Amino acid sequence: MEKAVFCDFDGTITVEETFVAVLKEFAPELAAEIIPSMYALQIPLRVGVRQILESIPSRRYDEIIEFTRTKKIRAGFREFVDFLNQSEVPLIVVSGGIKGMVEAVLGDLVDRIHAIHALDINTAAENLQVISAWEGESELLDKVKAIASYNVETVIAIGDSVTDLNMAIASPIVFARDRLAQYLDQRQKNYLPWNDFFDIRDTLTRMWQL
Repeated sequence: MEKAVFCDFDGTITVEETFVAVLKEFAPELAAEIIPSMYALQIPLRVGVRQILESIPSRRYDEIIEFTRTKKIRAGFREFVDFLNQSEVPLIVVSGGIKGMVEAVLGDLVDRIHAIHALDINTAAENLQVISAWEGESELLDKVKAIASYNVETVIAIGDSVTDLNMAIASPIVFARDRLAQYLDQRQKNYLPWNDFFDIRDTLTRMWQL
Protein backbone atom coordinates (compact mmCIF):
# COMPACT_ATOMS: atom_id res chain seq x y z
CA MET A 1 0.00 0.00 0.00
CA GLU A 2 1.62 3.25 -1.11
CA LYS A 3 -0.17 5.58 1.32
CA ALA A 4 -3.04 5.49 3.78
CA VAL A 5 -4.71 7.82 6.26
CA PHE A 6 -5.08 6.63 9.86
CA CYS A 7 -7.57 8.77 11.75
CA ASP A 8 -8.59 8.88 15.39
CA PHE A 9 -12.32 9.02 16.09
CA ASP A 10 -13.05 10.55 19.46
CA GLY A 11 -12.64 14.34 19.43
CA THR A 12 -11.13 14.10 15.94
CA ILE A 13 -13.94 12.87 13.69
CA THR A 14 -16.42 13.89 16.38
CA VAL A 15 -16.58 17.52 17.50
CA GLU A 16 -16.41 16.61 21.18
CA GLU A 17 -14.64 13.90 23.16
CA THR A 18 -17.47 11.38 22.81
CA PHE A 19 -15.80 8.44 24.55
CA VAL A 20 -14.65 10.59 27.47
CA ALA A 21 -18.23 11.89 27.73
CA VAL A 22 -19.46 8.27 27.94
CA LEU A 23 -17.01 7.43 30.71
CA LYS A 24 -18.05 10.54 32.66
CA GLU A 25 -21.75 9.83 32.13
CA PHE A 26 -21.79 6.13 32.97
CA ALA A 27 -18.97 5.92 35.56
CA PRO A 28 -18.74 9.51 36.90
CA GLU A 29 -16.85 8.93 40.14
CA LEU A 30 -14.20 6.62 38.70
CA ALA A 31 -13.85 8.79 35.58
CA ALA A 32 -13.30 11.91 37.71
CA GLU A 33 -10.57 10.08 39.60
CA ILE A 34 -8.75 8.39 36.70
CA ILE A 35 -9.13 10.56 33.57
CA PRO A 36 -6.97 13.48 34.82
CA SER A 37 -4.20 11.00 35.64
CA MET A 38 -4.37 9.54 32.12
CA TYR A 39 -4.13 13.02 30.58
CA ALA A 40 -1.12 13.72 32.83
CA LEU A 41 0.43 10.45 31.55
CA GLN A 42 0.57 9.12 35.12
CA ILE A 43 -1.69 6.10 34.45
CA PRO A 44 -1.41 4.07 31.22
CA LEU A 45 -4.48 4.28 29.00
CA ARG A 46 -4.65 0.47 28.98
CA VAL A 47 -5.11 0.42 32.74
CA GLY A 48 -7.32 3.48 33.20
CA VAL A 49 -9.77 2.93 30.36
CA ARG A 50 -10.24 -0.76 31.18
CA GLN A 51 -10.81 0.04 34.86
CA ILE A 52 -13.51 2.60 34.06
CA LEU A 53 -15.25 0.62 31.31
CA GLU A 54 -15.31 -2.63 33.26
CA SER A 55 -17.02 -0.88 36.18
CA ILE A 56 -20.09 -0.21 33.99
CA PRO A 57 -22.98 -2.73 34.12
CA SER A 58 -23.51 -4.62 30.86
CA ARG A 59 -27.23 -3.78 30.90
CA ARG A 60 -26.28 -0.16 30.15
CA TYR A 61 -24.46 -0.95 26.88
CA ASP A 62 -27.45 -0.08 24.67
CA GLU A 63 -27.78 3.23 26.55
CA ILE A 64 -24.13 3.99 25.78
CA ILE A 65 -24.68 3.46 22.04
CA GLU A 66 -27.80 5.65 22.04
CA PHE A 67 -25.97 8.31 24.07
CA THR A 68 -23.36 8.59 21.32
CA ARG A 69 -25.56 8.21 18.24
CA THR A 70 -26.44 11.91 18.01
CA LYS A 71 -22.90 13.26 18.49
CA LYS A 72 -21.82 15.73 15.81
CA ILE A 73 -19.20 14.92 13.19
CA ARG A 74 -16.56 17.59 12.58
CA ALA A 75 -16.99 19.88 9.58
CA GLY A 76 -15.63 18.58 6.30
CA PHE A 77 -15.40 14.90 7.28
CA ARG A 78 -17.90 13.67 4.69
CA GLU A 79 -16.12 15.72 2.02
CA PHE A 80 -12.78 14.35 3.27
CA VAL A 81 -14.09 10.80 2.79
CA ASP A 82 -15.17 11.77 -0.75
CA PHE A 83 -11.70 13.17 -1.44
CA LEU A 84 -9.88 10.05 -0.22
CA ASN A 85 -12.25 7.74 -2.10
CA GLN A 86 -11.68 9.71 -5.31
CA SER A 87 -7.91 9.67 -4.69
CA GLU A 88 -8.05 5.91 -4.00
CA VAL A 89 -6.32 6.40 -0.65
CA PRO A 90 -7.64 4.11 2.15
CA LEU A 91 -9.08 5.74 5.27
CA ILE A 92 -8.60 3.61 8.38
CA VAL A 93 -10.19 4.67 11.67
CA VAL A 94 -8.13 3.79 14.76
CA SER A 95 -10.01 4.43 17.98
CA GLY A 96 -9.32 3.75 21.64
CA GLY A 97 -13.10 3.85 22.12
CA ILE A 98 -15.88 1.32 21.57
CA LYS A 99 -16.41 0.05 18.02
CA GLY A 100 -20.21 0.11 18.39
CA MET A 101 -20.02 3.83 19.27
CA VAL A 102 -17.86 4.59 16.22
CA GLU A 103 -20.25 2.76 13.89
CA ALA A 104 -23.32 4.40 15.43
CA VAL A 105 -21.95 7.91 14.89
CA LEU A 106 -20.56 7.30 11.39
CA GLY A 107 -23.78 5.73 10.12
CA ASP A 108 -23.81 5.43 6.32
CA LEU A 109 -20.14 6.46 6.12
CA VAL A 110 -19.03 3.13 7.62
CA ASP A 111 -19.27 1.39 4.24
CA ARG A 112 -16.92 3.97 2.68
CA ILE A 113 -14.15 3.51 5.26
CA HIS A 114 -11.47 0.89 4.57
CA ALA A 115 -11.42 -0.43 8.16
CA ILE A 116 -12.31 0.47 11.73
CA HIS A 117 -10.07 -0.68 14.58
CA ALA A 118 -11.58 -0.08 18.03
CA LEU A 119 -12.51 -1.89 21.24
CA ASP A 120 -15.02 -4.72 21.14
CA ILE A 121 -17.23 -5.21 24.17
CA ASN A 122 -18.50 -8.45 25.70
CA THR A 123 -21.81 -7.89 27.50
CA ALA A 124 -22.33 -11.48 28.67
CA ALA A 125 -21.01 -10.83 32.19
CA GLU A 126 -22.55 -8.51 34.79
CA ASN A 127 -20.16 -5.71 33.84
CA LEU A 128 -18.73 -4.78 30.45
CA GLN A 129 -15.62 -6.73 29.41
CA VAL A 130 -13.13 -5.16 27.00
CA ILE A 131 -11.81 -7.18 24.05
CA SER A 132 -8.98 -5.77 21.95
CA ALA A 133 -7.15 -7.37 19.04
CA TRP A 134 -4.42 -4.74 19.34
CA GLU A 135 -3.74 -4.39 23.06
CA GLY A 136 -0.29 -2.99 23.78
CA GLU A 137 1.85 -2.17 26.79
CA SER A 138 0.33 1.25 27.36
CA GLU A 139 -2.87 1.28 25.25
CA LEU A 140 -5.92 -0.95 24.99
CA LEU A 141 -5.76 -0.29 21.28
CA ASP A 142 -2.13 0.06 20.23
CA LYS A 143 -2.50 2.29 17.18
CA VAL A 144 1.15 1.86 16.17
CA LYS A 145 0.66 -1.93 16.02
CA ALA A 146 -2.54 -1.57 14.02
CA ILE A 147 -0.83 0.76 11.54
CA ALA A 148 2.20 -1.55 11.21
CA SER A 149 -0.07 -4.41 10.13
CA TYR A 150 -0.82 -2.57 6.87
CA ASN A 151 2.75 -2.23 5.60
CA VAL A 152 2.09 1.27 4.24
CA GLU A 153 4.92 3.25 2.63
CA THR A 154 3.56 6.69 3.66
CA VAL A 155 1.45 6.93 6.82
CA ILE A 156 -0.69 10.02 7.40
CA ALA A 157 -1.95 10.22 11.00
CA ILE A 158 -4.74 12.49 12.28
CA GLY A 159 -5.48 13.02 15.97
CA ASP A 160 -6.29 15.32 18.83
CA SER A 161 -5.36 13.85 22.21
CA VAL A 162 -3.36 11.50 24.42
CA THR A 163 -4.62 8.33 22.71
CA ASP A 164 -2.94 9.54 19.51
CA LEU A 165 0.46 10.40 20.98
CA ASN A 166 2.31 7.16 20.20
CA MET A 167 0.78 7.04 16.71
CA ALA A 168 1.84 10.63 16.07
CA ILE A 169 5.40 10.09 17.25
CA ALA A 170 5.73 7.05 14.98
CA SER A 171 4.19 8.66 11.87
CA PRO A 172 6.06 10.81 9.31
CA ILE A 173 3.06 13.02 8.51
CA VAL A 174 0.86 14.10 11.41
CA PHE A 175 -2.15 16.38 11.57
CA ALA A 176 -2.55 17.42 15.22
CA ARG A 177 -4.88 19.70 17.14
CA ASP A 178 -5.80 20.45 20.77
CA ARG A 179 -4.09 18.34 23.44
CA LEU A 180 -2.10 16.28 20.92
CA ALA A 181 -0.52 19.43 19.48
CA GLN A 182 0.59 20.41 23.00
CA TYR A 183 2.16 16.98 23.62
CA LEU A 184 4.01 17.19 20.30
CA ASP A 185 5.20 20.74 21.01
CA GLN A 186 6.70 19.47 24.26
CA ARG A 187 8.49 16.69 22.36
CA GLN A 188 9.55 18.97 19.46
CA LYS A 189 7.82 16.67 16.98
CA ASN A 190 6.75 18.36 13.76
CA TYR A 191 3.06 18.31 12.86
CA LEU A 192 0.53 20.08 10.67
CA PRO A 193 -2.10 22.03 12.66
CA TRP A 194 -5.72 21.72 11.56
CA ASN A 195 -9.16 22.96 12.53
CA ASP A 196 -11.52 20.93 10.36
CA PHE A 197 -11.30 18.27 7.66
CA PHE A 198 -11.43 20.84 4.89
CA ASP A 199 -8.00 21.99 6.16
CA ILE A 200 -6.61 18.47 5.92
CA ARG A 201 -8.14 17.87 2.49
CA ASP A 202 -6.67 21.10 1.15
CA THR A 203 -3.21 20.40 2.61
CA LEU A 204 -3.13 16.85 1.20
CA THR A 205 -4.30 18.16 -2.18
CA ARG A 206 -1.24 20.43 -2.24
CA MET A 207 1.09 17.71 -0.94
CA TRP A 208 -0.11 15.20 -3.51
CA GLN A 209 -0.32 17.90 -6.22
CA LEU A 210 -3.85 16.93 -7.19
